[in-house]
Amino acid sequence: MTSRRKFIRKPLATLAFFMLSAQLSGSVMAAEFTARIGHLESDQQSRHVYLEKVAAIVAQKSDGAVEFQLFPQGQLGGQREMTEGVQLGTLEATVSPAAFLGGFNSTVSILDIPFLLPSDELAAQSLRDGPFGEALLHSFDAKGVKAIALWPNGRKHFTSNKSLDNIAAFGGQKFRVMDSKILIEQFDALGASAIALPFSELYTSLQTGVVDGQENPLDTIQRMKFFEVQKYLVLSGHGAMEDVVLFNPGWWDSIGAQNQAIITDAFHTVVPALTAHKAQAVKAALDDISQSDISVRKISEEERSTLRGLMFDKARAAYIDRAGEDGKALMDVYDSAYDAL
Repeated sequence: MTSRRKFIRKPLATLAFFMLSAQLSGSVMAAEFTARIGHLESDQQSRHVYLEKVAAIVAQKSDGAVEFQLFPQGQLGGQREMTEGVQLGTLEATVSPAAFLGGFNSTVSILDIPFLLPSDELAAQSLRDGPFGEALLHSFDAKGVKAIALWPNGRKHFTSNKSLDNIAAFGGQKFRVMDSKILIEQFDALGASAIALPFSELYTSLQTGVVDGQENPLDTIQRMKFFEVQKYLVLSGHGAMEDVVLFNPGWWDSIGAQNQAIITDAFHTVVPALTAHKAQAVKAALDDISQSDISVRKISEEERSTLRGLMFDKARAAYIDRAGEDGKALMDVYDSAYDAL
């Protein structure tokens, strides 16, 4: 009987020892700083895939001191709620499309200007990494958030139910845009009209002829099936779709300079792979779209230059009118950086 009790007690004691060890280990390895990061894309899209990679890098480089918890697909609310949460400190971070931040920080609407970024991705990244990108990120400081990185998230292209064989063909057509004076001016420069409509109404509006066309990245055009109700697609790459990485300043200040550097470096380190992953998704979308009856053409470099000449200055003027002196100052930084490419 005694031997049996010893036999039972020994494994129980061993189990208790391992449970205690696991608890102690867990407490030792628990992150000192935890950031919940919310965003709108699915867990299959580039933004989330590379947030996971950033989270892994940060955990490794900080020896587990910093943990990122990721919440895709608007689990923490719409973009406005998440941005306000980061500002108020109820959320540590968000990765937001710049297009959703214009009402929060009008300076960032510079990214609405067509052909702002060069078509060459290395040159575009040079602008993000240089004085222009730094000044754009710094513009968020006065808004109560800490912007630490710009992430590329594709380019916009034109579609329509009417021919887009040349620049003159844009004249008289109606295009859906987000509610942005800059985007309205870009179409006005082509002799077209722009109508601000909710994204949720776009498919039906194209189908019923409320508008003739629209502008969006290829993966959005494919995922939302816009190509099913459009006849022409022009691969223009005229509009930059950029993400802005925002942190709550109180949380950011609390983690110390070393962890700040680790996080900033991680977001920048993955950009080449992020860009390649996005390009692969765009190629897959174009392959799918090309199987339909839609007519697809790519603009030439000469046509790109002509379109930029027509659209850029009017959109630029609308931007400065909206963003004021801060916008003009950022535009001056952009001009110098662009001319230096």
